[in-house]
Amino acid sequence: MNYKEIKISDIEGFSIGNAQDYSAMTGVTALVFDRPNVCGIDISGGGPAARESYLFTPLAAQQSVTALLLSGGSAYGLAAATGAMQYLEERNMGFHLGNIVVPIVPQSCIFDLGIGSYKIRPDAKMGYDACADSVNNSPKSGSFGGGTGATVGKIYGMEQAQKSGIGYAALQVGELKMGAVVIVNALGDVFDFENGKKLAGLLNKSRTEFLDIEDEMYAMAKSVPSGMNTTIGAVITNGDFTQQQMSKLATMTRSALARSINPVGTGADGDTVYAISVGGVKADLNMAGLLACRTLSMAIKDAVMSSAMPDDEYLEMVKRVR
Repeated sequence: MNYKEIKISDIEGFSIGNAQDYSAMTGVTALVFDRPNVCGIDISGGGPAARESYLFTPLAAQQSVTALLLSGGSAYGLAAATGAMQYLEERNMGFHLGNIVVPIVPQSCIFDLGIGSYKIRPDAKMGYDACADSVNNSPKSGSFGGGTGATVGKIYGMEQAQKSGIGYAALQVGELKMGAVVIVNALGDVFDFENGKKLAGLLNKSRTEFLDIEDEMYAMAKSVPSGMNTTIGAVITNGDFTQQQMSKLATMTRSALARSINPVGTGADGDTVYAISVGGVKADLNMAGLLACRTLSMAIKDAVMSSAMPDDEYLEMVKRVR
C-alpha cells in the first residue's frame, strides 16, 4: 500500500472537541480552525438540517470556516452555533470587519429525537462547550459529541434499529494528509466497504438477525418515514485546492457513502459531506478524491464498530422517549 494510517490530530490547522448529554442522548462535535482554509460541500440527501451551507458552494465568494459543527437535535440543534460564535468571538476568531469579528460557523445536524429525550436538544451552551473542548483535541469514536444519539436501520422504527455513532480516520500519501470525521445516522444498512459484510442496520422484531433493508423496502406498502436520518461528515486535508476543487472533492467523497451504506442519499436522509483544505501541499485532485473516499469509508466503519451496544441498554434509551 502506498498510504499509511495516521491520527486525525496529526493534521495541523484544526482541532476537535465534543460535548454531550447522555440523559438526552444528544451532543455536538466542533471542528475549530486556527488558520485560513478553503471549504467545499456536497449535499446529496433530501432533508438536510444545515446552516451557512450556501457559503461553500462554487457560486459563493471564497470564505474561511472558523468552526464546523456536527450535531444532534435535528433543526433544533442549530441553536448550538450561537454558543460556538460566542466562544470564537471571545477569542477574536472569524471574519474581520474593522473592530467587528464575525465567526463563520456552518453546521449540519442529525435527527436523534427518537432516542433519549426529544425535549432536550443541543443549545448554545453545548455548542460553546464543544468548542472549548477542542483545546484538548482528543476525539473519541462511538457515542460522543454529535454521534451520541446516532442510529441506523430505521424503516420499521427505533425498536428494530441499531446504535451507531461518530467515527474518525486519517491517511497519508507522501506529504498529503487526509482526515475524516462522520456521524452515521442512516436510514439504511451499513457495510464493511472492503468485504461487503453487513456491520449494522435493520433487525427483525426479535432483534436476533438482520433483515435485508432493500428487500423490505421493495415489499413495503407505504413510504419510509422521512426526515429522521442523515449521515453527515467532513474530510480535511493539507492539500492546496480552490473552493471549486474542494466542492468537487466533496462530490467525489460522496462515493464513500455509497460504498458503505444502502440505501443512501434518499429523501429521508440529509446526507452532507464537507471538504476543507487547511494546507499548502500540492496534489492531484483526482488522487486526493480517491484518498478522501477511502478515509471516509474507514471513518464510517469506525463509527458503527465503536458504537455497539447491548440490546437491553439500547431499548431502554428508546423507551425514554415515550
